[in-house]
Amino acid sequence: MAATNTLDLKQLFSPSNIRQLAAPILVLLVLSMMVLPLPAFILDVFFTFNIAMSMIVLLVAMYTRKPLDFSIFPTVLLITTLLRLSLNVASTRVVLIEGHTGGDAAGKVIEAFGHFLVGGNTAVGIVVFVILTVINFVVITKGAGRIAEVGARFTLDAMPGKQMAIDADLNAGLIDDKEAKRRRIEIAQEADFYGAMDGASKFVRGDAVAGILILLINVIGGLIVGVIQHDMEIGRAAHIYTLLTIGDGLVAQIPALIISVAAGLVVSRVGDDGDIGGQFVNQLFSNPQVLIMTAVILGLLGIIPGMPNLVFLTLAGLLGLMAWKQGAREGAEAEAAAKPAEQVATAAADMDASWNDVTPVDVLGLEVGYRLIPMVDKSQNGELLTRIRGLRKKFAQDIGFLAAPVHIRDNLELRPNAYRITLKGVDIGQGDAYPGQFMAINPGRVSGRLPGNETKDPAFGLPAIWIDAALRDQAHALGYTVVDASTVVATHINHVILSHAADLLGRQETQALLDHIAKDSPKLVEDLVPKTLPLHAVQRVLQLLLEEGVNIRDMRSIVECLAENGAKKQDPNELAALVRTALGRSIVQSIFPGNSEMQVVALDPGLERILQQAMQSGSAEGAIEPGLADTLLRDTAAAAQHQVDMGLTPVLLVPNNLRWLLSRFLRRSVPSLKVIAHSEVPESRTIRVTSVIGG
Repeated sequence: MAATNTLDLKQLFSPSNIRQLAAPILVLLVLSMMVLPLPAFILDVFFTFNIAMSMIVLLVAMYTRKPLDFSIFPTVLLITTLLRLSLNVASTRVVLIEGHTGGDAAGKVIEAFGHFLVGGNTAVGIVVFVILTVINFVVITKGAGRIAEVGARFTLDAMPGKQMAIDADLNAGLIDDKEAKRRRIEIAQEADFYGAMDGASKFVRGDAVAGILILLINVIGGLIVGVIQHDMEIGRAAHIYTLLTIGDGLVAQIPALIISVAAGLVVSRVGDDGDIGGQFVNQLFSNPQVLIMTAVILGLLGIIPGMPNLVFLTLAGLLGLMAWKQGAREGAEAEAAAKPAEQVATAAADMDASWNDVTPVDVLGLEVGYRLIPMVDKSQNGELLTRIRGLRKKFAQDIGFLAAPVHIRDNLELRPNAYRITLKGVDIGQGDAYPGQFMAINPGRVSGRLPGNETKDPAFGLPAIWIDAALRDQAHALGYTVVDASTVVATHINHVILSHAADLLGRQETQALLDHIAKDSPKLVEDLVPKTLPLHAVQRVLQLLLEEGVNIRDMRSIVECLAENGAKKQDPNELAALVRTALGRSIVQSIFPGNSEMQVVALDPGLERILQQAMQSGSAEGAIEPGLADTLLRDTAAAAQHQVDMGLTPVLLVPNNLRWLLSRFLRRSVPSLKVIAHSEVPESRTIRVTSVIGG
């Protein structure tokens, strides 16, 4: 039994339980102070604790990188306000009961604030108290409350846009499900935080009003108690009770002012790249030109007769010294950055040419200007590297093979903010990115304009604007899709590699893919390569599929189809058509998810006959009469646009022997059009023709 009791006591007083009980115990103590009389020494302890707590809150607010890092602040604001009011009630009780005994009747802290801080002068004390209250109530608390109110409104308005951005990152493979869930929770918490801060600021405003009323009540009550109950002279009673009341008010109002400043610091934060102290110094004193101009102006003011010359000239000299040191530091950094390039150039000049100078061309490359180097530098926590790794993983999962890694290098020939994507040394995509800024993309339904540099989304060509970080929430509220610079580049890379998937599938990747399949089905791969088809033929078939946006994840079905038909047919185009038929269910499923009705575009029977005759005459595309070709292109583009306007994917359904001809002929003019053959449509699907070409 004793052992059980000992175990229960250990559990009760364990660190985790004590931490959980700390807040409830503190709240109960605060509430009890309003009812129970406290001796002067205990009041000194609680007043000192209140001052220490306010300083802790202020310092935590200054070292907080973003508001959600101090998400408990609204609750802390309520508890500290309640603590001050409880101390006011407890000290008022002691002042009225023991005030006639002298200045230390309510404790040494109140006496110190009433005598030392205002010199024992009641008029000065009242003025100082009123000024502190006005600063707290009218300036700091009102401003912080307004910022919290606007922040809550913008955060709520921006939630749909932020959710869309998270979904876009998730679909692009830039983040996983866990990260998407964390971001959604963070968005909801951010809205809750600003809403709570908007309400919590009313506590501080009420506390300021209560402080003024308590001051008046204490002065009047002290006069009544001192004169009537203790037979004191009116002047002496007014002096003693007023000083005690002023000390009581100041010892509560100064922590309240500190807490209000902390609230303003938390809600007025912009960006999360450092604490307030670091941002303050970096953004105000990092530009030597600004420091020099300020020093010159102060110096000119300092030489004017009648001005405090020593003060102005001393401060001008200090600013000039800071500007000189900052300029020297920037010059040293630039020189240090230039030295490695000079060393490399010197070493290259001293070395003779060798086969090591012949470097293979990268399959996929990303070249960046020097201002984009931090985005791809591991030592500077560059986010783009992580995003590119996520893109390759997503590509392998969605397309069916592992693409070559993206080799990243800086290129001093590019503009500072430019980047270039290369495929086997050939430029296939380029754009500009601005670290620290955000791209606000107009999806076509925004409700206002934003200041910034107008541009276009490099991946999809949508109109966009590069904006400052401070306008991010406003852009979300106006309906823009807002992404950072790393996401812009990563999305562009993702779009490019998806568009060039066929070019990324080389012999090496094809062999690696077959080796991967052979781990589970060795006999199947052995019967195909090299017994039935050579490796290059399999590669070409897979490339033909990828060129038309068909993924090759179902390699088992592809290998089985090629092994079955490879002995009879060797033409890659014919084999690709047979594979498409085998993958028909998957192809249709990717265009029309579920069991939905297939709404497609079809050819007029007369046009079908003309095209089939052209096929039989020999040269496929060249056999189509130029006028007919122009009409076919124009009508197909119109029908595809009609499908898009209906919210559907443009799909052209054609006979089997025309599919490859029309797909190749229409691909460049109508790139969004999917051309499928009748044999690729499962029998269970229902087809509805929305428009007819050539009718």
